Amino acid sequence: MSDLPDYLKVSAAELGKGTPVKVRVLGDMASIGRDVAEAMRREILDAQAAGRNATLIVPVGPVEQFPLLAEMINKERINCRDVVLINMDEYLTDDDRFIPADHPLSFRGFMDRLFYDRLDPKLAPLLENRVFPDPQDVGVVPRLIAKRGGVDACFGGIGINGHFAFNEPPEPGETMSVEQFAALPTRVLLLTRETRTINSVTVGGEISVIPHRAVTVGMKECLGARRLRLYCNRPWQSAVARRALHGPITAACPASLMRLHPDAALTVADYVAQPPNIMLR
Repeated sequence: MSDLPDYLKVSAAELGKGTPVKVRVLGDMASIGRDVAEAMRREILDAQAAGRNATLIVPVGPVEQFPLLAEMINKERINCRDVVLINMDEYLTDDDRFIPADHPLSFRGFMDRLFYDRLDPKLAPLLENRVFPDPQDVGVVPRLIAKRGGVDACFGGIGINGHFAFNEPPEPGETMSVEQFAALPTRVLLLTRETRTINSVTVGGEISVIPHRAVTVGMKECLGARRLRLYCNRPWQSAVARRALHGPITAACPASLMRLHPDAALTVADYVAQPPNIMLR
């Protein structure tokens, strides 16, 4: 195994050691969802305590947090009308329009069903505060962030190729410096084969139904948040979490750029913290 990357050999106890990223290890997949919900709740309440309303960049996954967050908001009567939630991304049709909200893969439909529709209407964010990047006007998100005075926290996961949001790494043969990649703004792009393949797991492995195109909040906006909070709850993320934390900082692994952020944390399930199976043989 001497030809395997050294980062794959990092033990659970050493995960994140020697990096500026705060690493936390929780239990099962459900514990990750609860933690994300609680962290979003804290951001909302902390901003209100400071006399303002939170602006958050949020993902659809891990998928467990939004029903829990809705329950917390309703139970505690947290007024979120002026809270802005900017969803990271959405799938597009081949002509760069949103896939229909009633499409089973639509992130907009997911947010409605599992979050917004579950909130007491008196507490729910106003319609104009439920934001997705617009493929017809990619400047909407940067303008909104500037108007709001920045983003309090960016939440997200890590894709199998190291992406977060849909900020895909350069294709083989393309070169891009870390600085160039970090400056990429909200944009429309072509999804990589790796992303489409792993995302097809959610539809029984049928890659043909996974759209080829997407719109994503950019690395510039994600890295510009005051706090960066990434989560890993899938068994296959054991390797990519190690690559992001202990491999080279490079555009080839977008999540590795979290090590350049002044307040970044990665929270993983206990089984993700364990080295990949290949290291245990």
